[in-house]
Amino acid sequence: MSMDILVGLQWGDEGKGKFIDHICSQYDIVARFNGGANAGHSIYYNGEKVTLKLLPSGVFYPNTMNVIGTGVVVNPIQLQQEIEQLMALDATLALPKRLLLSAKAHLVLPTYAYFDQFYEAHPDYRTIGTTKNGIAPAYAAKILRQNLRVGDIYSAQFTSELQAILARQYRELEQFQCDLPPLKEMEAAYMDGIAFLKTLLITDTELYVNQALNEGKKVLAEGAQATMLDIDHGTYPYVTSSSTVAGGACTGLGVSPKKIGEIFGVTKAYTTRVGEGIFPTELAGAEAEQLRNKGGEFGSNTKRPRRVGWLDLPALKYACMVNGVTQLIVTKGDILSDREEVPVCTHYEVEGKQQAYFSVHQDEETTQAIYQSFEGWTGDFTQIKAENQVPLAYKAYLNFIADTVSVPVTYLSTGPQREEILKLKGN
Repeated sequence: MSMDILVGLQWGDEGKGKFIDHICSQYDIVARFNGGANAGHSIYYNGEKVTLKLLPSGVFYPNTMNVIGTGVVVNPIQLQQEIEQLMALDATLALPKRLLLSAKAHLVLPTYAYFDQFYEAHPDYRTIGTTKNGIAPAYAAKILRQNLRVGDIYSAQFTSELQAILARQYRELEQFQCDLPPLKEMEAAYMDGIAFLKTLLITDTELYVNQALNEGKKVLAEGAQATMLDIDHGTYPYVTSSSTVAGGACTGLGVSPKKIGEIFGVTKAYTTRVGEGIFPTELAGAEAEQLRNKGGEFGSNTKRPRRVGWLDLPALKYACMVNGVTQLIVTKGDILSDREEVPVCTHYEVEGKQQAYFSVHQDEETTQAIYQSFEGWTGDFTQIKAENQVPLAYKAYLNFIADTVSVPVTYLSTGPQREEILKLKGN
């Protein structure tokens, strides 16, 4: 049995959580392979909007096991809060019994968020636009080999090693004149989170996932953030700190590339991003505000307004290429309803030459987005229950996207609720 992968194809917020929630019941295991609590997958459950930050999206299905893989960085306090909030919503979810946590996953220490805040605010450092959850410092400490991992919490030296690291980093933060809580208070709160971690199932998740595949079980690897935020292949330096592309699922979960099956890629019918960085199709002024408000384009974690723009096909082609996408899922086509026409960026003009693919090195000042306009569509998308009810103009728009990126569109989102998603039978 092969492992399927789901990734975002833009700068995040494509609606990955909703789609993965839709297909979770088809899988025995759903596994997170990257990132931390710096991104949220929003899902409607029992009529309430729930944002999953660290937990895999299979938590709402009683027969699905959930894995937080080695490539994830874990904040014990945030994980405890998230689990307790969901258990308060529905105690029958029995999350502690259906969640496996990699012993090799790295910990996010309580000092890291303060380093994040300092770097974002200080003029000597780039302003990236992070969520200030301490994710980048955690990955940095991991690469420097100066961090602690989840499995270390069972070591007899864990407490002394943690105290030594926190004391050293606290002194550094004091020199930066950061506003800090007392060190003992910070340490005590964190140790409470560590105590909670010890109530969870901690194991070598690589062995668990590979054994499950060998037994014929179905596994879905869930990515956080999105392709254009990948630490290597995204719009550096305005990216996240982990590998967000499909290949990251192999390293983040310890699964061979030979065992990969379908690669689902999710894109909005338009484009958004949060934070700094190039955005060739970005809108401004009243048109941007209208699209942002209609689409509810505000961060699921931070509530920051997202930057919005038209669909960028050169960027989407690039994302499909580096991931090897086999199925395309398009969301929020309903938000573009009731427009006379819908522009799409088909290519760029850079210094007088046409460019068909996005380059992470291109300069926004010399990049001009070239558009093709499509006939707009109307109708209440929430009433669409079959493929023949999809507006013809929207079908033409989708067919053009599929032809351009050479990937079939297999699912459409027709509204915000978890059941408002349509599988296209013709694909």
